[in-house]
Amino acid sequence: MISTDHATVYVIDDDGRMRAAMQRLLKSVGLRGEVLATPQEFLRRKLPDGPTCLVLDVRLPGMSGLDVQRKLAEAGVQIPIIFITGHGDIPMTVKAMKSGAVEFLTKPFRDQDLLDAIQQALERDGRTRQQQHEIEELKERYETLTTREREVMGLLVSGMLTKQIASRLGTSEITAQVHRGQVMHKMHANSPVELGRMAEKLGLPVIENSDS
Repeated sequence: MISTDHATVYVIDDDGRMRAAMQRLLKSVGLRGEVLATPQEFLRRKLPDGPTCLVLDVRLPGMSGLDVQRKLAEAGVQIPIIFITGHGDIPMTVKAMKSGAVEFLTKPFRDQDLLDAIQQALERDGRTRQQQHEIEELKERYETLTTREREVMGLLVSGMLTKQIASRLGTSEITAQVHRGQVMHKMHANSPVELGRMAEKLGLPVIENSDS
């Protein structure tokens, strides 16, 4: 379960009574809710650094929920969306889900169905943020490697032994071993397999191991 201490649930609905009901529901389970009447208010906001999700009415004056979803995607804003509507239809649902919506609820819906969808969305966002944080950390570690160490890392994750790396680089086996040790130390890797997973997360190009 995601910790709700730093989670924020945004709600965009032009119905004042619906916003008030949503705020009460979120408060009753200890979730921080930000209820807004228009998409423009939300799009001007800076999202907090913590798990977030968006409960979005499909039919809004001036800009539909699907338009909001598209604008967020174009801006590179990754936030899980739960659509709610009183006028749902199959094509709209399919389009919303294909574009990454977590859930599509038709009014009137059960409070528990919405809370379940919100929990799912917050967990998804929490995982995404964790993965992004890990990649940022890996990038910082990779930046500390020298050009030669990056070369050694690439050869190491391709499956080469220290002897083969030394031969490829035209250096002594002892020197290659020192570089290998530095790479493992700086990247905080316990094995070449773990280093390989790090290289994959960083999107490093795979070097062909012609010696294998």
